[in-house]
Amino acid sequence: MRTAKITRTTKETDITLKLNLDGKANVAIETGIGFLDHMLHHIAVHGLFDLELSAQGDLHVDEHHTVEDCALVLGQAFAQALGEKKGIIRMGSAYVPMDEALAFVAVDFSGRPYAVLQTEWDNPNVGGVATSLFDHFLKSFAMQAGCNLHARLLYGRDDHHKAEALFKALGRALDAATRLDPRRGGTIPSTKGSI
Repeated sequence: MRTAKITRTTKETDITLKLNLDGKANVAIETGIGFLDHMLHHIAVHGLFDLELSAQGDLHVDEHHTVEDCALVLGQAFAQALGEKKGIIRMGSAYVPMDEALAFVAVDFSGRPYAVLQTEWDNPNVGGVATSLFDHFLKSFAMQAGCNLHARLLYGRDDHHKAEALFKALGRALDAATRLDPRRGGTIPSTKGSI
């Protein structure tokens, strides 16, 4: 079973997460931030991951710690569920349109965390979330998942649509990269023999 269960408790947040990479998009998410829930739903639904996530954060301060820590825990869960990464495709990418917006995401579960982000936002926040936190979410996720993550917003006028396209593309790219390749026969997808 390619699953993970992560619990993270700090003075800022208390998060419990369950992930099944080979799921059917069974989702139960409650972070206290509606728009973050919406984006996490996109990752799970478009990646066909089963995802349960419960977060309580210091929202009386602002949304930063909750968004960041959810990304960290989600990244840890992907790393745990993939284990030694035997038999996975390893790399995946997706273009996703959302009305007038278009996003691209590519990931490589290389074991070398890195994030390259090309995003522009027209407003300081959308859905009660600072738009700067979307990039921070992606970087935090990549660092904990141990993946290269490249994300680009090619164009768009509505920040809601741009965010949706970005997170849907992330879900699709993660699905493609984490799938098992039957031709690989359970071997590690690296010329080095380990990741």
